[in-house]
Amino acid sequence: MRDAEAVRRNRELQRRLYGEPLGDRLRRLLAALDVSQAVLAETLGVSSPMLSQLMSGRRAKIGSPAVLGRLEMLEARVVAGSAQHVAPLLAEVRAAQPRSERPDRGSESYDVLRTVAGPEELARAADTLDRGFPSLAGLLRRAAGQA
Repeated sequence: MRDAEAVRRNRELQRRLYGEPLGDRLRRLLAALDVSQAVLAETLGVSSPMLSQLMSGRRAKIGSPAVLGRLEMLEARVVAGSAQHVAPLLAEVRAAQPRSERPDRGSESYDVLRTVAGPEELARAADTLDRGFPSLAGLLRRAAGQA
């Protein structure tokens, strides 16, 4: 029972940190790219067991900003429709050394959102979008300072 409670807490922490549980985000990428967990883990720069732990909620956080940056880069490219050439995309992301944009680093996109609405309104908008648009909800939560 304690393991189930720890997984629940970890998934809730992932929701606050990353906008939604990492398992949801990673499964979408796996499906869109039609690759194995091992290939995705290698592309992101984590071990297969760590990727599995992040997906299942047995691990809460991505420890490396570069890994989080690669995840965000890959998601953006898949959303933009460039996943039609999977192998070159994975190679490009694997070689990248991005840093994730976090609200505490003064990201311009968060600043723009903050000029339109305050933290409470951004959080309410995130709750509204959560079910149908979890990635956008995560962006709004980060702008609201909840992640």
